[in-house]
Amino acid sequence: MLDYIFVIITGAVAYHGLTHRNEDGDNDIGHLLFGAIALLFCIRVLFVDILRLIG
Repeated sequence: MLDYIFVIITGAVAYHGLTHRNEDGDNDIGHLLFGAIALLFCIRVLFVDILRLIG
């Protein structure tokens, strides 16, 4: 159950970080960085712990 919650939260953080724009319409490097890191953790937990495809 904790894995599902983790995937949902990190997926939301990744989505927000990768799609966030400032008032000028540009991406911030901090949002992109943390969004990419959250996406990596989300995919890792999804494939390894939930779907058991890798590992």
